[in-house]
Order: sequence, then C-alpha cells, then structure tokens
Amino acid sequence: MSFTTRFAPSPTGPLHLGHAYSAILAHDRARARGGRFLLRIEDIDRSRARAEWEAQIYEDLAWLGLSWEQPVMRQSDRMDTYRAALDRLAASGLLYPCSCTRRDIAQAMSAPQEGVVGPDGPVYPGTCRGRPLSQAGPNDALRLHIGRAIAHLPTLPAFTETGPIHPGDHALRAEDLARSIGDVVLSRRGMGTSYHLSVVVDDAAQGVTEVTRGADLFDATRIHVLLQSLLGLPHPTHHHHRLIRDATGRRLAKRDDARAIAAFRAEGATPADIRAMIGL
Repeated sequence: MSFTTRFAPSPTGPLHLGHAYSAILAHDRARARGGRFLLRIEDIDRSRARAEWEAQIYEDLAWLGLSWEQPVMRQSDRMDTYRAALDRLAASGLLYPCSCTRRDIAQAMSAPQEGVVGPDGPVYPGTCRGRPLSQAGPNDALRLHIGRAIAHLPTLPAFTETGPIHPGDHALRAEDLARSIGDVVLSRRGMGTSYHLSVVVDDAAQGVTEVTRGADLFDATRIHVLLQSLLGLPHPTHHHHRLIRDATGRRLAKRDDARAIAAFRAEGATPADIRAMIGL
C-alpha cells in the first residue's frame, strides 16, 4: 500500500504558522516516499465553519506550494457514514445517551475522588452511564461505555509512533483507558458525530497509512486506536510533531491573527520565508 498521509484543518479561522508546519511536514513526508498527500476539510461543527475560511485554506496551501488529490473530502458530506459507524457501536451495546452539561460535569468533578483530566478535558464521571440507548433524546450526546468497549475486544491493540516525541510501539492498557480516557463523546449535541469518530472513519475511508498531526493530539490516539479496533478498521502509524509556539511559549491558536499565513503573505513574505520561520 502506498504511503498516504493527510492535512485536515477546520474552516473556523485563518491558518497560522502551526498549520503551515503540519501541512508542509505531511506533504514533504509523502513526496519523499513517492506517496499520497490528501487534504480533508473537518467541518462537522457547522456553527463555526465558514465558506470563506475554507476558501482561504485552499489559497494559503497552494501559495505554500502544496498540491493534493481531488476531490477534497469534506466531513459535512459524510454524516450518513458517521451514523452508520454509530449504529454499529450501538448494536454492540457500547453507547449510551448523556444529558449532562459542562456545568454538571464540573460540579461532579469537584468531588475529592474525581478530577482526572484526559484528552477532552475532565474525564466523565459516568453520571448517565446507566441510561439505555432507547432513552436517547434530541438534545443528548452519545458516549462510548469504555468498560464495555474494553471487554468487547479479545485483546487491546497497540499503535506505532514514528514521530520524534514518543517514538516506538504503544500498547493500550485497560486501566489507563478507564482512568484517563473514560466514556468519551462520539456524537455531540446538534452535530451528529464528534472529532474522534469522524477522524477514525475518514482516515480509513481515505486509506491513510500515517496520521501526521501535532503532539497535542498524542493522548487522543488511544481513543482512535480503540475505535479502529471496535469498528474493524486498519491501524495507521502515527507521526506527532512538535508544536509551533509564540514568543511566550504558548502554542498558536486561530485567534493569533498576527501569525496567520495570510498576514505574512500581505507583508511580502515568500513560501521560503515561511519554511525558514518554522524550521523546515
């Protein structure tokens, strides 16, 4: 199978230098191996996604000298596919509805024995875990019952990390999943899916063999590898790279307009200048 990786931004703001690093790195790794570089638009959050930001993504990446296969996958076109994946998990008894708000969860986390923080923030304390899926309402999220998910698999999988920060093989462990991952949301209110579910389904659909992304998503990899096993999907390798930070050491966010690729372009920077700024 050909080496295949992707860059998967959300059209919710301007691409910044951190995005440039991730996109160029993935593109260069694919080209060096004679492989495929794909672009995917992760626009499941319809309340924040904007057509003008999507158009800016294409313009910025083309200006950087990157090219990708057509057509571009857009997550908003794939809701039926995510629904089918949820149905498979539901049929195995692995999902339950949750009506808890962030405030409810924060209050529950104030108990002395609670307070573990996972990839999505505070690990859910299981308040709604006893609710049957038949009680799911239009305003409920759907959560993965982590205990049942672990028991559903004869053995827990492992994944291979090729990046510079945590290289090597990493085996999933039941106690770690239960304590530091917990019952993650797989379908958010008003969204019909979640980042964790859609990214796993889409990587499989696109034949991605290496997931290239920032080190801040390394801990979420355990969720994705678990879902891949539950859904019978392939396990790509992972390459988590360093983050581009500002002068104070904070990682860049889309609110950092001063670091936006478009801002540097307007000031007369060249693609070579951008590569120099980010160490590529």
